[in-house]
Amino acid sequence: MRPTGNSTIEIAVRPTPQPVAVVPSDVELLRQVGHGAQDAFRELVNRHSRYLYGIASSLTANSADAEDVVQETFVAVINSKFRGESAVRTWLVQILIRRAAMLRRSKRRATASLTPGSADDATAMAAGGSGGSDARLDLAVMLEALSLEHRQVIVLRELEGMSYEEMATALDVPRGTVESRLHRARNELRERFKGYLQKP
Repeated sequence: MRPTGNSTIEIAVRPTPQPVAVVPSDVELLRQVGHGAQDAFRELVNRHSRYLYGIASSLTANSADAEDVVQETFVAVINSKFRGESAVRTWLVQILIRRAAMLRRSKRRATASLTPGSADDATAMAAGGSGGSDARLDLAVMLEALSLEHRQVIVLRELEGMSYEEMATALDVPRGTVESRLHRARNELRERFKGYLQKP
């Protein structure tokens, strides 16, 4: 305050405006990645790696495979072109699903002679499970018993809550195909594992 006789005048001091940090969108990050920006690539990984790992761990047999699939997904991003036909996250899931399928096929070829009847074995293991404390293991066993196509739609719909449109984009198939695969997958799980998706 500045004194002037018997009165004072208040002087308002306005703070210097601080620059607002602009958070780049996923699309902008991809554009920067295309120009070789390492910081943008790291930010993209930080934003989506945990989500992608959750899907990968449901599609693969173990955490090491899930980590490999996620890593391969981000490596593929560097050499791929995002066309803007879906959300970036959906596009990343699409790449991840292809990588997981490739890994699964290569492992099946390598171990086909050593693990005959693995789906039936998985069914038997789940039937003899120990109950609620092994719920996570039972889920993994249930998914392992499914074909790759059925596993994909169950994971994306039941675990990740994706819409049919997002699933169709991620799987690169028509929506009707997604719906029919999901219907068959649910029926297969009901037959193999009594109580699945049963209402109390």
